[in-house]
Amino acid sequence: MDADPANLTVTICTRDGRPARAPGLARWLVATAPARARGTVNVVLTGDAAMRRLNREWRGKDYATDVLSFPDDDDAPRVRGQARHLGDIVIATGVATRQAREAGHAYGTELRVLALHGLLHLLGYDHETDEGQMARAERRLRRKGGLPSGLIEREHEA
Repeated sequence: MDADPANLTVTICTRDGRPARAPGLARWLVATAPARARGTVNVVLTGDAAMRRLNREWRGKDYATDVLSFPDDDDAPRVRGQARHLGDIVIATGVATRQAREAGHAYGTELRVLALHGLLHLLGYDHETDEGQMARAERRLRRKGGLPSGLIEREHEA
């Protein structure tokens, strides 16, 4: 079945593409995403060692980070009715568990914080170089989605 290009479709999986357990995460991200988030997104849950390797390979940083986003660079023409793949969001489950504990909320809440942050990166936001646009978008969307705090806010509190 073809995905509707006017909607967001989220798949939660492991590194090897098998379905991963994250109850309600896909549905929440679809409901919370900005209207311009149209296409498909994979949220990949992986271990800290694999995330460390990805972070080292793609960013030159030798540690397991919490979330990485890999936008789809494919500019190939789309078949009518076929959804565009926005990219992949990779979340380190061990880091997410520790951050949830430190923030005093559930692991599922932390997955939402990280998935939302990753989705904004897929949409072209970059809090390291913009003038607060991503922070404002994250703040607005986390309120919409009922999140207590966002990743960018926590960075600035530390």
